[in-house]
Amino acid sequence: MGLLRVMMPPKLQLLALLAFAVAMFFLENQIQKLEESKGKLERAIARHEVREIEQRHTQDGLRERDSPGVALSGGEDDIVIIYNRVPKTASTSFTNIAYDLCGKNHYHVLHINTTKNNPVMSIQDQVRFVKNVTEWREMKPAFYHGHVSFLDFTKFGVKRKPIYINVIRDPIERLVSYYYFLRFGDDYRPGLRRRKQGDKKTFDECVSAVGSDCAPEKLWLQIPFFCGHYSECWNVGSQWALEQAKYNLVNEYMLVGLTEELEDFVMMLEAALPRFFKGATELYKTGKKSHLRKTSEKKPPTKESIARLQQSAIWKMENEFYEFALEQFQFVRAHAVREKDGELYLLAQNFFYEKIYPKN
Repeated sequence: MGLLRVMMPPKLQLLALLAFAVAMFFLENQIQKLEESKGKLERAIARHEVREIEQRHTQDGLRERDSPGVALSGGEDDIVIIYNRVPKTASTSFTNIAYDLCGKNHYHVLHINTTKNNPVMSIQDQVRFVKNVTEWREMKPAFYHGHVSFLDFTKFGVKRKPIYINVIRDPIERLVSYYYFLRFGDDYRPGLRRRKQGDKKTFDECVSAVGSDCAPEKLWLQIPFFCGHYSECWNVGSQWALEQAKYNLVNEYMLVGLTEELEDFVMMLEAALPRFFKGATELYKTGKKSHLRKTSEKKPPTKESIARLQQSAIWKMENEFYEFALEQFQFVRAHAVREKDGELYLLAQNFFYEKIYPKN
């Protein structure tokens, strides 16, 4: 290339540079058009799938109505679960269990695909989403999942709220996993080009260079996901957001598990919600592990990098929330299972009814 510059007259060099710039602009424009076309195609396919399901349910409902002795479904068939998954907490691994079981256990799984994975919905989208979740009878029972922060359904006058579940992870482990995921992807879709692909800098090198991708501010994610759609939730380091996240965890979520103890989380969900998760524990233990997903090229951080992050007030707050969730999970588990010979066993029903009146 250097030899060509020496031999090429300045005017030709300028023309070549302009031609290259025009070609690059054209290519970028074409790539953008392809991405837009892909998005339109995906939305069209999704709408077609929805219409097919709604039509099938309408036909099934008419058959049930016309069949003598057959009651319309209710109760457990009206349940909606929302898993507002935090990125890089084994969320894909867990969600794939739900996909594996939905056919056998007869429920629908729907991915909430937000533009650019924005976890905060506009007020109009909040209304649409609440309306869909509560009134979309053809999709019930349903398991919704997506990278969306907690949404309080009571603000919209809903009488029957969905069941919220979630999984969280050690804050530094989550950040390290996300850092390498942006650069190398994972074994789930290895050919997909990632945002930071080509950047070979390790997490430790990033910390040493005080890089933006490993800054303490990047730890601030699990708290706002549980805090929700309030502006203060997304103010990094907000004490109010931490307290609101804790409040929501114990008051709005049926169960919050840990990435580090995912099998126990799956076991307790199967015991509590067999309508959705019957067979989940066996699938997790003995299946081909096709649902498991691992970030590629991930290198564990050094003690020095960890210590530097742990000096920040943001880590202390995220870690406080993680420890709070861990304590709550262990409390729930202690009252749900017993350990014997290194194995966990679910406790049988531990209550019954008596002294039922009137007798006649």
